[in-house]
Amino acid sequence: MTQSSEATSGLASVPALLQRNAREFANKAAYREKEFGIWQSWTWAETEKEIEALALGFINLGVNEGDFVAIIGRNRPHFYWTMVAAQSVGAIPVPLYQDASAEEMAYVMEHCGARFVVCQDQEQVDKVIEIQDGLHQFEHMIYVDPRGLRKYDHHALHRFVDIQAQGRAAYYELIEDLKERREKLTYDSTCVMLYTSGTTGKPKGVVLSNRNIIETAKNASEFDHLNAGDEILAYLPMAWVGDFIFSVGQAYWTGFCTNCPESPETMMTDLREIGPTYYFAPPRIFETQLTNVMIRMEDASPFKKRLFDVFMAHAKKVGPAILDGKSVGFMDRLKYKLGELCIYGPLKNTLGFSRVRVGYTAGEAIGPEIFDFYRSLGINLKQLYGQTEASVFITVQPDGEVRADTVGVPAKGVEIRIEENGEIYYRSEGTFVEYYKNAESTASTKDPEGWVATGDAGFFEPDTGHLRIIDRAKDVGTMADGSLFAPKYVENKLKFYPDILEAVLFGNGKDRCVAFINIDLTAVGNWAERNNIAYASYQELAGHPKVLASIQSHVEEVNKSVAQDEMLSGCQVHRFVVLHKELDADDGEMTRTRKVRRVIVADKFKDIVDALYDGSPQISTTTEVTYEDGRKGAISATLSIVDAKVQTVTTQKVAAE
Repeated sequence: MTQSSEATSGLASVPALLQRNAREFANKAAYREKEFGIWQSWTWAETEKEIEALALGFINLGVNEGDFVAIIGRNRPHFYWTMVAAQSVGAIPVPLYQDASAEEMAYVMEHCGARFVVCQDQEQVDKVIEIQDGLHQFEHMIYVDPRGLRKYDHHALHRFVDIQAQGRAAYYELIEDLKERREKLTYDSTCVMLYTSGTTGKPKGVVLSNRNIIETAKNASEFDHLNAGDEILAYLPMAWVGDFIFSVGQAYWTGFCTNCPESPETMMTDLREIGPTYYFAPPRIFETQLTNVMIRMEDASPFKKRLFDVFMAHAKKVGPAILDGKSVGFMDRLKYKLGELCIYGPLKNTLGFSRVRVGYTAGEAIGPEIFDFYRSLGINLKQLYGQTEASVFITVQPDGEVRADTVGVPAKGVEIRIEENGEIYYRSEGTFVEYYKNAESTASTKDPEGWVATGDAGFFEPDTGHLRIIDRAKDVGTMADGSLFAPKYVENKLKFYPDILEAVLFGNGKDRCVAFINIDLTAVGNWAERNNIAYASYQELAGHPKVLASIQSHVEEVNKSVAQDEMLSGCQVHRFVVLHKELDADDGEMTRTRKVRRVIVADKFKDIVDALYDGSPQISTTTEVTYEDGRKGAISATLSIVDAKVQTVTTQKVAAE
C-alpha cells in the first residue's frame, strides 16, 4: 500500500494530529472531566502542553523508543494524554482492563515486556506490586491519584504530576530530543497495542499502526459527517479498541471533545449533563438502560403506564420510518409529534440521548426488539460490524438503510469476501500489523495478501448487498436432524426481556436445544419488592417459583418467534435452568468485555447440561466462585429444571422440507 495524502502532508501519527489541533482548534475544548461534581476542561492548546510535559518527563525517566508503557485505569484525560505522550517519544501504549485480576495483568505485562506502568490509584498500584517479582522488565510505576500511597517506597513509584513537573523543568534540555523522536514517526510506526478479550484462550497482542488508526478514523468520520463540534462520552474500557478508535482516533482526526465521567456510578447522570452528539455502547449498555426504563414504568401510575404503552406502540409502528425520512401519513406524524412531547422527548432526556445525532452498537449482536425500541424514539442508532484486528470498522449502516437483522455494507476502503463455509474475510487499511510475538496466529488469521479471517459466519443479501451475521463460525453448528444451530440468535431474543441478563444456548449435535439463564437482579429484585416477596440472596430469588414461571413465559414467547424463521426454528428452547450465580469474568466464565466463554461454561457446568438432557427434574451442584478480594469459595444449590413449550408444527414442517 502507498502512503496516503494525509501521511505525506505531515499527519502521519496521532502526535502530529495533536500538533495540528493545537494550532487550528487552540481554544476549543479537547477534554472534560467531572471530578468532585464539577466539570473541568482542557483546550487543545492546553492538552498539547500537558502531553508535551509528560512526554519530556518520560524521556527524563528513561523511556526509550520501542518501549511498552502499560496503562491501567478508568477513562480520564490523564490516561489519554499518557497514550499520546508515549507515542510522542516512540514508545507503545498498552491499555489494560482496570478490573482485571493481578494474574491477568501479569500475563499482559510480561508478554509485552512493559518497563513502565501508568495507573490510576492505590488499588492498581497494589496489583502491580503483587506481581512485580514476575515482571522481568518492569522498572517504574506512575500513579495519578495519591490517596493512600504516602508511605509506599517511592524509589520506583512516581506521582503523575511530578513526572510532568520534571519534564517541564528539563524542557530546554530535552525538547529537541522529543521533536526528533516525534518527527521520526511514520504511517507504519506502531500506534497502540491492544489485547484481545481471550474468548477461546490467552489474549493476543494486536499491533495497530498509525496507518490503521488514522485511515480508519478518517473514513469513519467522513461517513458520519463528524466534526470538531461533536461531543462524546468516554466510559468504555480503555483497553477496548472501540474506545481507542472513538476517543483517540476520531477525536484527534476531527478535533471533537472527549468527556470523561466521574465514576461508573455517576455515568448516567454525567451522560445526561453532557448530552453527547456521537455515542457508542455495546448491546449490554442499551439492554441495561431499557431494563431501567421498564422498571420505572412498572412503578408508574396506571394512567402513565397506559400513556407510555399507547405511544410506544405508535412509535414502534412509525418511528423508524420517520427517522429514515420515509413517507408517513399526516395523522400518524401528528400523533408521533404528540408522543415526542409527552413520552419520547422526556425519555430521551432521561437516557441522555437528547442530542445524539449518530449512535452505534457493536461488540456482539443486539436483540432486534431492543434495537427497534431506540430507533422508534427517533434515536439514530446503527449497528456496525468490526473487531480489534480491523481497527473496529468492517461494515457500517448508511442512513436510511438501517435494519436490525443486518450490519450494513462494507465500510469505505474495506473489501469483504465470504468463503464456501460461510466464514467472513476482509482486508483494509485498518488491518492489523501482527499479533505480537505470535507469528503462528498471525499467519493463521491474516494471509500474505492481507485477507483476515474473522471467525464469524454470514452472507450478503443478494437484493440489498447488506451483510448478515449468523453467529461466530465456531459456534454455528447443526442439530442432530441437520437443521442449523445458531445460539446467539436465540440468546439475543431472550435478553430483550428486562429480567433476563444473560442466556447461553446448547444444542450443537443434539436433538433439541436447552439453555442457561441469568436473571437481572435489579429488575427481578424490583419486581420482588413490588410484590412483597422476601429474598436473602441472588440464589434464593433465582430459584423462586414465580421467577421461574416468569422466565418460562419469556422462553415460550421466544420459541414462538424463533419458530417463524424456517432456517433457525430448530433452535427453540426445550428445557432451561436459571443458574444459581451470575456468569462472571472473575470466575473465567466471561471475558472482560462481557462475552461468554462458551467452552469454559459448558465444561464448568457439565453436570447441569447433562441434567438438562437426561430428563432430570432438578440438579444439585457445587460451584467454585471468586470473591472481590480474590479469595476462593464455593456455593451449592439444588436447581429446578423447567420444561418449555415449543412450536412443534413449525418444527415438523421445516424438518419435512
